Amino acid sequence: MLDILAITTPIYIIILLGYIATRTGLFARLEMRTFGKFVINLALPALVFNAIAQRKIADILHPAYLLACLGGSLIVLGAAYLSGKKLAGMAQADAIIYAMGMSCSNSSFIGYPILLLTLAPVAGVALAMNVLVENVVMLPLIITLAESGGDGGGARKVLQLTLARLVRNPLIIALSAGLLVSLLEWQLPAPLGRTVTLFAQASGALSLFVIGGTLVGLPMRGMARQVAPIVAGKLVLHPLAVALVMAALPYAGVTPAEPALRHAAVMMAAMPMMSIYPIVAQAYGLENRSAAALVLTTSASFFTLSGLLWLG
Repeated sequence: MLDILAITTPIYIIILLGYIATRTGLFARLEMRTFGKFVINLALPALVFNAIAQRKIADILHPAYLLACLGGSLIVLGAAYLSGKKLAGMAQADAIIYAMGMSCSNSSFIGYPILLLTLAPVAGVALAMNVLVENVVMLPLIITLAESGGDGGGARKVLQLTLARLVRNPLIIALSAGLLVSLLEWQLPAPLGRTVTLFAQASGALSLFVIGGTLVGLPMRGMARQVAPIVAGKLVLHPLAVALVMAALPYAGVTPAEPALRHAAVMMAAMPMMSIYPIVAQAYGLENRSAAALVLTTSASFFTLSGLLWLG
């Protein structure tokens, strides 16, 4: 167990340092957005590009991983949405944002740094495949469903705008460029390759530091009971769903993923929700609940991730 804590504790120490540095005024919360923009627009795209471009295409796209990640996420999204709408009587947008908190992981800012310490050989590949599932399928689907409470034309317009933004997303551009380089078996010139690598190496610690800083000032009072189902759904149901889909795939004729990738898929699902969760929820007046869920899930994940690593 001490070995497990040696892996997870540094992750949360960096998050705590980000929180303390922002809380004490060393950095302004607004500056965390600047750091976050650097990570999401430069460092992580460089990381995704390197993870794909330096490998053969057969070593990158693993059908079992992609199907388990997507299938498990869709199962939790659907179940949480129906329970929120039918059992709790939530409105359309309320129910889908509620479900988003349980089904979309923080693969980039928390998932990758943890995999880098535990499953380094497959960490980059796992990140690239999660980026594909989350950005190409999950987010456009969630935003479209959230808007579909209005007229159908409005939902179609939202989907079109979402897809238009998607093709300009730096992570998707890096993913596409990496796939092209891998398919054509190109080798980047050494100076360019080292430049990309330097940007990629900046992503790990800085992304965790940003998470800590963004937690400052988020509302929490009286929210614990309200967000408890979201916390449990994200940290328990989501990884369980991915694990079950992964276990069922061989019976459907899908070649099983290697053990390290199976473990990586479950670990990614066990991460807290995306850091943009409160930002997406803000458009529907649900930012307070979503921010509280983010804080509690991130805090509780120290124990659940440590337990999952210990079991694994």
